[in-house]
Amino acid sequence: MRVSGVVMLLSAVVAGPLAVPSPALAALAAPTSGPVFADGEAQPVFDPTDVVRESLFVTAPVDSDADGRSDQVHVEVVRPAATRHGLRVPVVYQVSPYYAGGNEVANHDVDVELHVPGQRGPGRPAGRPAGAVLDPAGDERVSAALGYPDRVGPQAGPDAAPITSRYDQYLLSRGYALVFAESLGSGQSTGCPTSGGRNETLGARSVVDWLNGRAVAHDAQGGVVSASWATGRVGMIGVSYNGTLPNAVAATGVPGLEAIVPIAAISSWYDYYRAGGAVVAPGGYQGEDTDVLAEYVYTRADRQVCRPVIDRISREQDRLTGDYSAFWAERDYLRDVDRVRAAVLAVHGLNDWNVKTGQVAQWYAALRQHGVPHKLWLHQYGHTDPISLRRDEWLRTLNRWFTRYLYQVANGVEAEPRATLQREDLSWVDEPEWPAPGTQDVRLFPWPGGTGRGALTAGAAVPGAPTVERLADDATQTVEQLLDAASSGNRLRYATGPASTPLRLSGTARAELRVAFDRPAANMTALLVDRAPDGTSAIISRGWADPQNRRDLDRTDPVQPGQPYRLDVTLQPKDYVLAVGHRLEFVLASSDHDYTLRPRPGTGLAVDLTDTSLVFPAVGGSRAVHAAFG
Repeated sequence: MRVSGVVMLLSAVVAGPLAVPSPALAALAAPTSGPVFADGEAQPVFDPTDVVRESLFVTAPVDSDADGRSDQVHVEVVRPAATRHGLRVPVVYQVSPYYAGGNEVANHDVDVELHVPGQRGPGRPAGRPAGAVLDPAGDERVSAALGYPDRVGPQAGPDAAPITSRYDQYLLSRGYALVFAESLGSGQSTGCPTSGGRNETLGARSVVDWLNGRAVAHDAQGGVVSASWATGRVGMIGVSYNGTLPNAVAATGVPGLEAIVPIAAISSWYDYYRAGGAVVAPGGYQGEDTDVLAEYVYTRADRQVCRPVIDRISREQDRLTGDYSAFWAERDYLRDVDRVRAAVLAVHGLNDWNVKTGQVAQWYAALRQHGVPHKLWLHQYGHTDPISLRRDEWLRTLNRWFTRYLYQVANGVEAEPRATLQREDLSWVDEPEWPAPGTQDVRLFPWPGGTGRGALTAGAAVPGAPTVERLADDATQTVEQLLDAASSGNRLRYATGPASTPLRLSGTARAELRVAFDRPAANMTALLVDRAPDGTSAIISRGWADPQNRRDLDRTDPVQPGQPYRLDVTLQPKDYVLAVGHRLEFVLASSDHDYTLRPRPGTGLAVDLTDTSLVFPAVGGSRAVHAAFG
């Protein structure tokens, strides 16, 4: 996930390191012998400039580049000088594949025909160009998904500038050591990048093991380096890929990892590059896949040793069928959520279309189910760190989380509201849990007229014999163009009346369809739209599916043209308030120009309205829906 997409907001909004508050500067003049706590928070009593810096290599229990030697993880340590004199401190740890920048890589061509079982795979239609080349110099991934490190660009090697972050002074002044590691295959680390594969997880985990005396490290001269200054209690934090690796490491159940703060992070790589069996791109990166990302972060000095590994990724990711497989299972951290013992403070943007909201929603739900300490922040922006949005309150929340789980100070965070949300007017609210208590699924039914604007009601489905409405695929048009057209043969649109009262969606909507196709392969796209009184529209959520995977994600079942099928399309989870006077629209299309593969126009879809509905997670359930729409 190239370092996540809408990260440009991060580099534009966040400026420079966090300064220690001026009232605390006087306290830093005198040396301190240990941390100080007040109101459940660690206080800034250490001098963040009086530190020990170390560069070392941790031996990982894997040989992913098959050179006959264990992979080596390059690590930089920054710890309070007081640790030279016997003070032991907890660690905040960030591992990243981006510290050394990235390479120019071409994305896959998405202007291809869809796979039909038993036929040759898709090829590029004549005259259509391949995917664009990614330029690392202009890629927000590096500055943003990095989490926050200031060292970017191709700077691998022993003479590279030290890795730093905008959290350094804040955390160092409160007695934490900082540890930065370069993920396998990047920078000065050996091994190979694999876009979330097992070796990356074990490489990242090895640093936690070293901090607890279970792994070996050495300096550039080969001398053994111990972490005797560390308490063994570790917290991980990061944005995008840097936040995904904490999820991966936590899912191993490694002892000593007490807390993680995954921001805009992946919990299942399948759901990052696929959806409902369809090949689907992260927002802003049409045509990216695991092999492209691995190539992008492959910045170690040896540029050939990992070629077989990346070639294997290209084969096994399977852009033909989109099926879930052992390749994706290796990158699915939900499978091991029962092993997570670290307290999880998760953060995500409700408008993040790079790492979509489904990633945090499914992770958070699984953590709750398994009794893992959890808290969730949801904001109104995209792929970014909340420090750029609500600095003081975010730092207070982060401080209390790490104070509780790394310093083991009983400050009561586990009894506080679990969900902090930013509303559409940019105000913030705390709620007991998420989805919002009192949320119930309500069915809404489309009625004829979808080529223009049919009705969407909470009453009942169209009665009687099948009532079929048709659309033709046209991937050359964006869904925004389609849904705003007064009439179109390339989409179906159904709308409620204007809302009489606000109506809040909290959770995951889905479309339950009865649909037939006139060709053996097609995309299916469903959208929820907010239509304002002035006619302007805003997409609330969208979802995609491949009808060949209508039964199982790991199995392709041929589609017989003309045969109606039951097909469910899960939309991305959201928390959204439809304002008074606004209409809720339910839109169906085939291909989604910005996300799915884009076959030639013309595939026909026939939707049976008598057996089609939208399942809407409404706060207040059917009573709230009826109050809004009558």
